[in-house]
Amino acid sequence: MSSDAPAVQRRTTPAELFWDLVFVFAVTQVSTLLYHDLTWAGFGRALLILALVWWAWSAFVWATNAHDPNHPTVRAVLFAAMVLAFIVALAVPEAFGAESTVFVVAYAGVRFLHVGLYVDASRRGNASLAAIAGFAVTVAIGMALLIVGAQLDEPARTILWTLAVAIDYSGPAWLTRERLRGIQRVAVAHFAERYSLFIIICLGESIVATGVGAAGHPLDTELVAAVALSLLVTIGLWWTYFDRVAGVAEERLAAHDEPVLAAADAYSYLHLALVTGIIVSAVGAHAAVAHPGEALSEAARLALCGGVALYLAGHIAFGARLVGELGWGKVVAAVGCLLVFAVAGGLPAWATTGLLGAVLVGLDASETFAAVRPRRSPLAAR
Repeated sequence: MSSDAPAVQRRTTPAELFWDLVFVFAVTQVSTLLYHDLTWAGFGRALLILALVWWAWSAFVWATNAHDPNHPTVRAVLFAAMVLAFIVALAVPEAFGAESTVFVVAYAGVRFLHVGLYVDASRRGNASLAAIAGFAVTVAIGMALLIVGAQLDEPARTILWTLAVAIDYSGPAWLTRERLRGIQRVAVAHFAERYSLFIIICLGESIVATGVGAAGHPLDTELVAAVALSLLVTIGLWWTYFDRVAGVAEERLAAHDEPVLAAADAYSYLHLALVTGIIVSAVGAHAAVAHPGEALSEAARLALCGGVALYLAGHIAFGARLVGELGWGKVVAAVGCLLVFAVAGGLPAWATTGLLGAVLVGLDASETFAAVRPRRSPLAAR
């Protein structure tokens, strides 16, 4: 690779932010898909769609990180992929039905545009063609399985699509991991910021879900309480990520001996747990605000509490991989979320949401206090 690889201080460009808007809609589509089929099978289908959407977005983060996003070629590819990604999002509600072929063909187009953009980056000396060729094989296999699966009935379709996701994800993870080390220089500030922005997209979906759930209902005391407490939960999720973790993680990535592998593990893979947790909890928040005075169904309560617990579990893994902290406070808080699920079966939805908010407030307050508390020197301790 050439010495004029991307500078580490580069930030997100307007073209990339414009590209992200399609994924705002895609996340909403996935959330709606799960809300209307809040079963284990529905969760599995929604998670499979989310894994595909996330991987397409994440792939372009890597490609634009190795490129100049303001270059006309990059913009042209981004905008072409944007059109295809929007078609993918439109097809999400019927991805396992009448629109399965449209969904996978458009998705395959997005993925192949990404590979082409990466090849162009290698031609300019900013990425390793050998590493790109390695995962391009798994991309091709994965896309072929998606297209074949779209022509089949259930359960063969879901089985092939699951296999396609596993193969596509495994390319950088295992099959080409040694080559991955040298695929490119990581523009750290740009890379960390891009993933932080996707967390914002998902938190935005949580706010939208709360608003949609409240729409059409009179603003009585119970609804106002449910909305306020739902937003408290969303604020708690934001605080957990952005108060300290995001900045510390960026610093650790910049100083890491193997920034490419660390970035792939901590951001491309482990952030999927954070994203899934936010979206699932947003579905639970939607249900809670829609019927604030009634007890949540077991499925909706599990989505609300289990989604936050999954988000915290993702944080624990993220911190362990990149920041070097296990995060015992988050372990306790994740257990607390599951306890809320266990004990809140007979409580009104607004009260369940309030208990969950209290768990996050306790976590964030303790971590913030620990971060700002002055450390006593050894002399002062004597």
